[in-house]
Amino acid sequence: MSKKRILTGHRPTGPRHIGHLVGTLENWKRLQDTHECFFLVADLHVLTTSQADPERIHSNILNLMADWLAAGIDPVRSTIVLQSIIPEHSQLSMLLSMLVTVSRLERVPTYKEQIKELNLQPSLGFLTYPVLQAADILLYKSQLVPVGEDQLPHIELAREISRRFNKIYGETFPEPEALLSDAARLPGLDNRTMHTSYENAIYLKDTPEETTRKVMSMYTDPTRLHATDPGHVEGNPVFAYHDIFNPDKVEVEEVKNSYRAGKVGDVEVKHRLAEVLNDYLAPLRERRAEYVSRPKRLLEVLFSGTAKAKLVTQETLEEVHENMGLMHSQSYSEKVLAKNIPGIFC
Repeated sequence: MSKKRILTGHRPTGPRHIGHLVGTLENWKRLQDTHECFFLVADLHVLTTSQADPERIHSNILNLMADWLAAGIDPVRSTIVLQSIIPEHSQLSMLLSMLVTVSRLERVPTYKEQIKELNLQPSLGFLTYPVLQAADILLYKSQLVPVGEDQLPHIELAREISRRFNKIYGETFPEPEALLSDAARLPGLDNRTMHTSYENAIYLKDTPEETTRKVMSMYTDPTRLHATDPGHVEGNPVFAYHDIFNPDKVEVEEVKNSYRAGKVGDVEVKHRLAEVLNDYLAPLRERRAEYVSRPKRLLEVLFSGTAKAKLVTQETLEEVHENMGLMHSQSYSEKVLAKNIPGIFC
């Protein structure tokens, strides 16, 4: 049986952190064994919320590549694609935008949420970025899209667009399905959502010393004034990290019980967590350092995968053009003329 096709990706907005590692990258690594995977460096999407310095985007792309490869994304078993190099992404997005109303896009939950959160004056591109996202998915005829629950409304919009296109122009696209990860969402160092703009993340590029410093600054139990006070484990990010990264589950339970009983202090628990995290990240850091030392290799991987993906996207867009009655090539146009359609020049 042929493998089901997956399209997913990240915006190159900054370095990847350990939330990305456990939330998406480790899942992507596993999916490479069972699915045909396309991983998109979604640089066009960066422009929907920030007209950043071009050099910064270039740097972010290279760092993203180093993070992905170090985390186990394998360019032999999957295809890594740079979105902006393939014009079919933008072309299909424009064509699909004809099938969606403005009011429908304004009802996407993240639209108003991000306007408020980021204090944006929304551009046309920001309003229509779910259409570009749908184009990204449909361009590869992806059957599955690994996402978090917050992205489910975007997948539903892609399904709506697929159904509408197929109804009007004939069966062309599969209806993509969301593939939800069962990975726990990792809180930030301050117990808010881990986010680059909040400066509450441990990055894959961080040194062991930087990681230790960040761990020692972590939010714990604000009601606990002394090490001998009973502490709360639930809602405490230090223990959330222990649950995910500490391989010794017996130790984790013992430390939790001691913390609840006021027999162990925050400093001791954090020191142990720093050791656990640095042990966990050590092999990844070694691989990442090797990739960072060879930036030309990163570009080779990126452009090689993009060239491979372009063969897929060209075929899809030609089919879309033909189904919509658009002349996509000279040979196709000559084939239309050869049909000798009566009244074609009337």
